[in-house]
Parts: sequence; structure tokens; C-alpha cells
Amino acid sequence: MKRIYLDYSATTPLDPRVLEAMMPHFSGHFGNPSSVHAFGRESRAVLEESRDRIARFVGAKSDEVFFTSGGTEADNHAVRGVAHAARRRGKKHIVISAVEHHAVLHSAEALHEDGFEVTSVPVDEHGAVDPGEIQMALRPTTCLVSVMHANNEVGTLNSLKDIGAIAKERGVTLHSDTVQSVGKIRVNVDELGVDLLAISAHKFYGPKGIGAIYIRKGTSVDALIQGGSQESNRRAGTENVPLAVGFAKAVELCDLSVEMEVERVQKLRAKLRQRLEGEFEGILLNGHPTESLPHILSVSFDSSRKPIDGEALIMGMDLQGVAVTSGSACTSGSLEPSHVLLAMGRDVKTARATVRFSLGRWTTEEEINFAVDALQRVVSRMKGAASM
Repeated sequence: MKRIYLDYSATTPLDPRVLEAMMPHFSGHFGNPSSVHAFGRESRAVLEESRDRIARFVGAKSDEVFFTSGGTEADNHAVRGVAHAARRRGKKHIVISAVEHHAVLHSAEALHEDGFEVTSVPVDEHGAVDPGEIQMALRPTTCLVSVMHANNEVGTLNSLKDIGAIAKERGVTLHSDTVQSVGKIRVNVDELGVDLLAISAHKFYGPKGIGAIYIRKGTSVDALIQGGSQESNRRAGTENVPLAVGFAKAVELCDLSVEMEVERVQKLRAKLRQRLEGEFEGILLNGHPTESLPHILSVSFDSSRKPIDGEALIMGMDLQGVAVTSGSACTSGSLEPSHVLLAMGRDVKTARATVRFSLGRWTTEEEINFAVDALQRVVSRMKGAASM
């Protein structure tokens, strides 16, 4: 059976050039970067070269970027680390948006159980955060605002520059989960006005198991993992040099092609949208029509017209050879509807009957057409079965 992968927001295939760059560091160059002998110094040099490339990619300084196991750890480190540091100054209030990734939501919930106050601000029908809502939520005790740059389920981009200006004026630290945007569009820490951000290599053709947290110099953040002085005492544990090399190579490749790739993928998404709107009645587009990532297209089937079983929809597409999902990969298997779509105003049945297409480096127009044809077959069979 022909198989089509349209779930690039969940993870991306490892680029062969990234694998090639990593291979020597799994065997020949194996030294511990903390060792002072020649083997260690060699690994340390490679690690710092990788860090420097990643830092430049987001407009940061090398000593502001620290390796983590991925975006989830980076988000946890940012949210919990800032909060715990601020508690010593008597500040125990944080502000998040209602559509954050669960790495942020669950970190906020844990802080709430630990005595912090948490304000969750709403989003509009496109899933965007109104900077005015952030401004109204701030208090004298607010230590952190956490708002994602781009939503991983619907692709909507937030006005971080405006939110950052508000946070800076009030002396509040701003964190952003940029896991879904870095590598897909240009991201610059100064242009966004953030103090912390999270990155994950496997979202842009790098290896799984490594990410980074950017911490602006002067930002008070407690360490999340204790045990050693690695990463300038920010994150204990022996650094994974092969994965850092792969991370940096993935960044290098994106840096060379991001503008061309944005243009190419936007054309494919426009083709996909045109076909979906033209061939399915009662289909609803999720996310902002223009202020959105180029590679994500989320659609729902309106439950007021003809209820559709969302789980059967995704499984039906898989049986047709097309890999898509309804929302975040981190909630796959959950029977609960997307918290993002509910926050945007979708009803439960419509939220469940959702397909998220996410395109990438190897997506073709032929694959787009194949996927739409497959969706037609799946929906037709479901409606036929429902009428029996």
C-alpha cells in the first residue's frame, strides 16, 4: 500500500545529511565534554560549535542557549524555573494562555498545587491571544507570562512582540514555546521580545531526544535537573554530543532554505485548502486565515450538519495509507476533544471530527491529491454506514 506522511507537526523524518553529520560522534569521537584530556576537549569544542550555530539561528548569544532533552523539558525548565526563583522575591502568580502545549499547562498545574496562582487567558475564534487580555491579567505579584509563538494544532501565530512589550513594561518575564515555529519560519529572540524560549530538534528534521532552552542573560531561573555543573550549572548531566551535532546540522540546513521552503509549502497548503473547501460540505477551517504557520491546515466537520466519528476518521485515513492526526501528538489516544479547539469555540463533536494536515520537506502535490481523495472515500463510507 502507498503510504503518505502528512503529520510533520508531530515529528519529521531525520534528514540523511543530519545522520551523516552525527555518525562520527557515536564512535570515533566519544569523549565526555567535561573531561580535561584531549578526548574531552575535542568533544567540548564540537559541542560549543553546535551551540553557537543554534544560538545564531535564533539571534541569541552562545552563553544564552542550553541543551535539554527536548521541548517538553525546555518548557518545564522555563515555567518552573522562573516561578521557583521568583517565589523567593514574593512573586507567586503566572499567566498562561488557554491553548498552551501540555508541557506548559501541566507545569502550571503543578505550580498551582504548590501554592502559585495561575491565570489562563482566553483566545479568540482563531486561537490567537489578545495582548490586551495579557495586560489585564497582570498583577504586582506576576512573575511569568507564557504564550506560545505558534499553536501546534491549528498553526495560529501570536503577537509576541506586543505581548513582550507589555511584559517588559511591567517587569515580567516572558517565555514562549517556539517548538512548532523554529525551523519552519524565521524566529529571532529580540524581534519577539522573549526572555526564554523552547526549541526541539525533531520538529525540523533533526534527531529526537534533544532540544534547547534560550535564557536571556540576567533572567532568574532555577535549575530543573540537579547533579553536576554541566551547561553552566543550568542543566546537570553529560551532554549528548552526537545529538547536539545533529541538532546544529538541522539548523544549518533550515537556515539555508527556510524562505524557499515557506513559499513552497504555502502553495501546497493553498492547494489542499482549495480542494477541501470545494469538495466537502460543512467543513470548517481552524486557525487564523493569514497569521499562521505555512505548513499546518486543520479542518473540522461541522457536527450540526452531519456528526462524524473523529477517531474513525483518523483511523480510516490510516487504513487508506495517509498519516494525519486530529491535534497534538502528545495527546494521541485520548478520547478527550482538543482543548485548543474547545477554547476557540468549537463544540465537542465538531472538535472531535478534526483532521490536522501538516506538510513538510518531502510533501508533494501528488501526495496532497492522494490525501484528499482518501478523505473523500473515508467520509463517504462513514456517511453510508451511518445511513444504514
